[in-house]
Amino acid sequence: MKLTTAVLATGAVLSLTTAVVGAARLRQDARHQAERNEAVVARNQLDWLAQMSTNADLAKLWKPEDMDVEEYMQLLKANQLICTLSLRDRLGFVRDGHLPFFASMVMSSDVCRRYWHRFGDLRAREAEGNERAEHFTRVLDQAAKNHPQAQPAAA
Repeated sequence: MKLTTAVLATGAVLSLTTAVVGAARLRQDARHQAERNEAVVARNQLDWLAQMSTNADLAKLWKPEDMDVEEYMQLLKANQLICTLSLRDRLGFVRDGHLPFFASMVMSSDVCRRYWHRFGDLRAREAEGNERAEHFTRVLDQAAKNHPQAQPAAA
């Protein structure tokens, strides 16, 4: 092989390697930016839930007509906990296989089960089309249904 051919081949390999590394870096940067955006949006939602669940005048403006404002504020607190768990799951901080355990712990709370009973269908509709959100919703729904107080009493 001539020296010029070897130099050109080496240059082509280096260019290709640089392009591949650059593309991988761009994908990684895009993923990290998406995670940062998701965390910012979730922070805004959690802040809003914190305000709504502690300010009766504000909650009164948004509560369903058939619901007492105190009950609504309690359900919003439960939603805040579920949203926090959802964010942790979306960002990969819930290890594989541990989501059912966390869901069971969340649904051990009466207020979380009341929230799920009232708004679980809404969350399922919100999750449609997002595989991870659909999985999260199914796991929480199953935990709510499996909780001993959700089971009919044996005759």
